[in-house]
Amino acid sequence: MPQKVSYKRHLAKTVTWRLVGTLDTIILSWAITGNPFTGLKIGVAEVITKMVLYYLHERAWIKIGIGDSRRRHILKTITWRILGTLDTIVLSWIISGNPWTGLKIGLAEVITKMVLYYYHERAWYRINYGLDIRNRAKRWRRTS
Repeated sequence: MPQKVSYKRHLAKTVTWRLVGTLDTIILSWAITGNPFTGLKIGVAEVITKMVLYYLHERAWIKIGIGDSRRRHILKTITWRILGTLDTIVLSWIISGNPWTGLKIGLAEVITKMVLYYYHERAWYRINYGLDIRNRAKRWRRTS
């Protein structure tokens, strides 16, 4: 029987990941362009696009029949990074006006974001918020 997962959990994961991801994007964009305002513009632009994409990614993965495992976390990491990198490249290109700058920022993010996302997934795997079965089991153990 599939685990019932609350929409609130996916919204909470979306917000926490976006905070981590936006900070990473701002720092990398600033370092690559040499301009803190360009980094800030790219980071702010990504907030909306990435939150929508991340939420849809979470909802899609709940329907995929791979059980909770490290393999699942790795596959989610890879699919999210592909989607996220494409979004970063396009936004960075538009904001900087330079396709090479967009490509550099997107490629730099591949490494940092995959590592950060993997640990974000592992942390959320340990959190029971929005997981019906885990929360019922936890309440049952407390009352026993």
